Amino acid sequence: MSPEVLSTPVAGTAKTPDRAHSRARAARRRKAVIASARVLLLVAVLGLWEVLSRAKVIDPFNFSMPSQIWDQIWTWVTHGTALGSLGEQIWYTLYEALLGWVFGVVTGVVLGIALGRIRFLADVLGPYIKVLNSIPRIVLAPIFVIWFGLGPASKVASAVVLVFFPVFFNAFQGAREVDRNLVANARILGASDRRVTFQVVIPSATSWIFTSLHVSFGFALIGAIVGEYIGATRGIGLLVAQSQGTFNAAGVYAAMVILAAVALVAEGLLTFAERRIFRWKPADSGH
Repeated sequence: MSPEVLSTPVAGTAKTPDRAHSRARAARRRKAVIASARVLLLVAVLGLWEVLSRAKVIDPFNFSMPSQIWDQIWTWVTHGTALGSLGEQIWYTLYEALLGWVFGVVTGVVLGIALGRIRFLADVLGPYIKVLNSIPRIVLAPIFVIWFGLGPASKVASAVVLVFFPVFFNAFQGAREVDRNLVANARILGASDRRVTFQVVIPSATSWIFTSLHVSFGFALIGAIVGEYIGATRGIGLLVAQSQGTFNAAGVYAAMVILAAVALVAEGLLTFAERRIFRWKPADSGH
């Protein structure tokens, strides 16, 4: 056999790592371009906002400007707020949102899986859940303040009702979408209903549940903020209400920026946890 024939497979296999490295470089380059575009877009919007406000094209009293918003945040960080330190207000709101989020997620997952697995429960409770879901849940916040007072309980209740429904419907749909062949095979192997639920249905519905968790934490923050805005003794929502009461547009925007930062950190933690749990899933080539 000639040396030329022997060397052909070696040359072919050498190209495979090169293609992999090229794809990796292209992916890194794309991520860098996307990150740069995001930063440039943000800088352009903030810069245009600042220029238009200083030129009085838009009213700086009503719309404020990025420099004033930054000054307000810096003042809160260094000198605190009228309600106490900024960290205390953030923690108070975050505590209410986290508590409401946990309660809403747990009840939503439990009821969603239960109604997805037990058709009788779904038939009986389904119409009531649909009616409750049709109620604008934000309007319940004043009722919760009347029931539970100005403390954290009313804000937690507002967060729970906002979190529950998206989690419930995703868990319910996830339980209904389980591969029937998996369930049938588990029963053939002698698995009880309890084991089928915990070892087949819940793991299969986890992707659906995690999808709702990303959205639901934002809802929990909204519930806590709305409750604080209506009536509270501390929290970011009360900062918004006080800033609005004194026509301090920079204070309203500053509170919104702080909330956005908290939501982004929470989203990052949820994404990290999801990637750790679903390491077996192939990466989405579209991202």
